[in-house]
Amino acid sequence: MTIHGSHWGAFRPRVEGGRLVEAVPFEGDTDPSPLLRSVPGAVHARNRVTQPAVRGSWLDGTGGRRGADPFVEVSWETALDLVVGELRRVHAEHGPEAVFGGSYGWSSAGRLHHAKTQLNHFLACAGGYSGQVSNYSYGAAERLLPHVLGDTAPVTGQVATWDDIAAHTDTVLMLGGFPAKNVQLESGGTGDHTARLGLARALEGGTRVVNVNPVRTDAPDHPGVDWVPVRPGSDTALLLALMRRLDALGAVYEEFVARCTVGDDRLRAYLRGAVDGVDKTPAWAAALTGVPVATIEGLADRLRTGRTLVTATWALQRAEHGEQPYWAVVALAAYLGQIGLPGGGFGFGYGCVARFGATYRTFGTPAFTARYNECPVRVPVARLTDMLLHPGEEYAFDGAVHRYPDVRLVYWAGGNPFHHHQDLNRLARAWQRPETVVVHEPWWTATARMADIVLPATTTLERDDIAAASGEPWLIAMQRSVDAPGEARNDRTIFAALAERLGVADAYTGGLDDAGALRAMYDRARRSAAEHGHPIPDFDTFWATGHHRYDLPAPPPPYAAFRRSPSGAPLATPSGRIELFSATIDGFGYDECPGHPTWLPPTEWAGSASERFPIHLLSPQPGTRLHSQLDMGPVSTESKVAGREPCVVNADDAAARGIADGDVLRLWNERGETFVGAVVSDDVLPGVALLATGAWYTPLDPAADDSPELHGNPNVLTRDVPASRLSQGTSAQTVLVEIARVESPAPYSDPHSLPAFALRGARSAGGRAR
Repeated sequence: MTIHGSHWGAFRPRVEGGRLVEAVPFEGDTDPSPLLRSVPGAVHARNRVTQPAVRGSWLDGTGGRRGADPFVEVSWETALDLVVGELRRVHAEHGPEAVFGGSYGWSSAGRLHHAKTQLNHFLACAGGYSGQVSNYSYGAAERLLPHVLGDTAPVTGQVATWDDIAAHTDTVLMLGGFPAKNVQLESGGTGDHTARLGLARALEGGTRVVNVNPVRTDAPDHPGVDWVPVRPGSDTALLLALMRRLDALGAVYEEFVARCTVGDDRLRAYLRGAVDGVDKTPAWAAALTGVPVATIEGLADRLRTGRTLVTATWALQRAEHGEQPYWAVVALAAYLGQIGLPGGGFGFGYGCVARFGATYRTFGTPAFTARYNECPVRVPVARLTDMLLHPGEEYAFDGAVHRYPDVRLVYWAGGNPFHHHQDLNRLARAWQRPETVVVHEPWWTATARMADIVLPATTTLERDDIAAASGEPWLIAMQRSVDAPGEARNDRTIFAALAERLGVADAYTGGLDDAGALRAMYDRARRSAAEHGHPIPDFDTFWATGHHRYDLPAPPPPYAAFRRSPSGAPLATPSGRIELFSATIDGFGYDECPGHPTWLPPTEWAGSASERFPIHLLSPQPGTRLHSQLDMGPVSTESKVAGREPCVVNADDAAARGIADGDVLRLWNERGETFVGAVVSDDVLPGVALLATGAWYTPLDPAADDSPELHGNPNVLTRDVPASRLSQGTSAQTVLVEIARVESPAPYSDPHSLPAFALRGARSAGGRAR
């Protein structure tokens, strides 16, 4: 069998009669993902897009409503002509900033056929576009950490390895735990899943883990794991109290703080209450967090004894004021004085994707690089709806003032905003404003249904590529295994045809077909690897073998050189040191993100729950798919309750509402409502419910505003407001709802069905006119 790579790991495709029947785990993977079982069902799903399709009302110029109108299938010639015509028209009438090149998302582990990169490259060749910056995953951290630490390395994978943790760490304080389901995933793919086994090895070796989390099951069931239930959104208060306890005990590592940080005088004054009159004691934090005073005091004593690593998941900063817990983690680690020591200090992202805790490299990764976009407009990804609703309006972002573009054409490929974004009812209204929406999709997702022109794209099994991630030692050949259905084409082929019509074919393709571009991408990585003393085989040998694993040395502990000599290895901060107080951030004047770690009560959280909306809803990543990918696969569909996404409800909250396992529930707040299946549990804190992201957005009435959602998508409930003006990151975890059992729920609608078609197999543009 050939080999293939995916976000879920490497596998051997077993093909019979031209159909993929099994994704057999790669023999080198010690902990393969169960999601591989869903791959064949996704490749051959009944809702594949097989021919170009155009929304009928857009085609005949009568308007209509995106998401509700039937489609007309057309020829590739017609579809390509329509796209080129719209690009030319919008560029001529409104300029390049009126074209928005979206596509945020995990489109493919393959580095050549990465849809977002190919889209951005094409649009740059075609004259420019308004782009995106930041991300939904760790947007708050991405903007904060450069001010505090000089770069984003601690949130992208350069953290203490599992080997160092197992050998040196006595206590890991895990804020947000270690959700093992997430470590089966990696954006560039992997050949071997090591994270879950790495933590298991550390626990067996005697490392103790403290899971500070509203959810017990976000850490292993092991005698070495202690659960400290905490109210969602209150982690910063707990961290400040731990620092204040160390201060009161005289246990702050003063030499490290004085030598390696700046601004401690400002932070210490705040902790002691000199700034706001509130001493940040354990008793103060207990009232906010729900964690008993004795537990907080005991934690402080434990952390200062032995080697301690303080970690936080990405989810922790996807909240209002999401910068604050991350900044407080760094400050607590500085107070403990172990930053730069093996297995000590801090790290972000453990339990978020596969690479964290592995040996990482910064060279020899095959990747396609998009052409530079000369249009300067870049909008934070989490401000998508604001951009569409408020063209020309000013907004603050990381110390500067920007202006939203007046977008007339949205071009999306390889992502699903109707999964990622918050307050989907608001997005659905905003999505009606552009004049044209073009989408590439393998499946009839919610985003495809909300488009004007839908172009059928291949899956990874239907093309050749290379899976590679810079945080992983593996390169995996992604060898084509099955034919594409119908008239589906890969994104690069689609863009090459459009570029030909626009007269920029050479700029787009560089004169290379897909095979040539793949080989050129690999050869660049090979030269990079050789320059770093890690030769890799030539392309033909690699392709025949199907995989390559770098033999990498163990990296030094993060910040080891800085710890030895802050002046000799300074950080890229204004001071060259860790900034416990940032004069730069303070100078921005953002009251929701002041100059040092600060407790700021969220607008909606368990500490301010009302009778109307008493439940704090958390929307974690699912264990049965990646985001919204593979929702139609058996692993996901078998997890559904009454055909809907399962929602975990605390047993006491369930009893008070007469809820039992398997019931259909209605979740709602002022922003929307959705229907889910009940799972009753004692493993979630009272007043908290869990509804994983990624169920396909399925409104009861696509033609109506604010229609009930039928499949259990939490983003019809989440708040579309920024974490702060510093980051403009998402605040999806800051949301209150009410839950009730329903006897007669809204009618169920299959989210994985085909949309309505007014005409199939049409071959012309009909009466399209503007």
